[in-house]
Amino acid sequence: MPDPAILPKPQPHQAGAQGPIAVVGAGAWGTALALLVAVKGIPVRLWARRPEQALAMRLERQNLEYLPGVVFPEHLHPTADAEEAFENAQFVVVAVPSKAIRETLERLPKAPAYVSVTKGLQFSDHHLLRMSQVVEEVTGIPQVAVLSGPNLADEIARFLPAAAVVASQDPELARQVQQVFSGASFRVYTSSDVVGVELGGALKNVIALAAGMIDGLKLGDNAKAALITRGLREIIRFGVAQGAQEATFMGLSGLGDLIATSSSPYSRNRSAGERIVRGESLAQLQAQKSVVEGIYTVKALHAWDQDTGADLPITEAVYRVIYEGADPMQELSRLMGRESKPE
Repeated sequence: MPDPAILPKPQPHQAGAQGPIAVVGAGAWGTALALLVAVKGIPVRLWARRPEQALAMRLERQNLEYLPGVVFPEHLHPTADAEEAFENAQFVVVAVPSKAIRETLERLPKAPAYVSVTKGLQFSDHHLLRMSQVVEEVTGIPQVAVLSGPNLADEIARFLPAAAVVASQDPELARQVQQVFSGASFRVYTSSDVVGVELGGALKNVIALAAGMIDGLKLGDNAKAALITRGLREIIRFGVAQGAQEATFMGLSGLGDLIATSSSPYSRNRSAGERIVRGESLAQLQAQKSVVEGIYTVKALHAWDQDTGADLPITEAVYRVIYEGADPMQELSRLMGRESKPE
């Protein structure tokens, strides 16, 4: 990655021009978003689950665990005190892994509004839940937005140009989030299609796992392009059936995120797919510090597929490789041998 010292920084807004925000989750993504806001002069409380991590970030003025070398601006305050983090916050950004969202929010104070930036799904009691639904279910707060797009944390933290979309059923909340996060290096659009924005961000991780498998097997760019294209069609077909708008999947949270996550060497999901075909186990993937959301999303989608009979051929192939030890080349042959049909 480029040296952060030589990168242009956004021009800060006047300090104190807006109320503080809280970010729950001090991983790479939560920290990167906190940086985007704090550099504008807006106070940000970055909540870490472990007090020792919060203390280290306060002392070092950087997140050595997840984003080493990126210095915190003045208005970014790490803390493990939830009451301190949430006090007078405009809204709370939820940036913890999907598997930990429920238990994390259950022990935190309530906020006036939430912004979910976690790209995952949960399957429970015959229901497939998006993260915004989990947030609302746990907190009882209906004011929830989702922020998604082709946003690799390392690049965002170094203020390289990027864009995202924020979706909410509350237009005012969407505009508020847009205003807080928009800056010289980060452009934010608004949408009312929460389902589409959220599903695009979650399902692309599954296709990225498959793209990594293609890279690991050295099957070439043609195969990868075909996979991404057909993967997008699978995402659209599933998303529209869930009530999303098809056009949303051609935007930042759909096609844009799919391209970045399936192509970048910094993508955790793409890299995980590559490591799987080279012999790394599911247990090893689950034990690593940075969460690979796709391995949990594909499990949730498989459960949904078994429950409903949804048509998710790429998703099912990825599931069989990861959870059943299937041979990836045999799964590819199965996909290539499916009944011929119009595009």
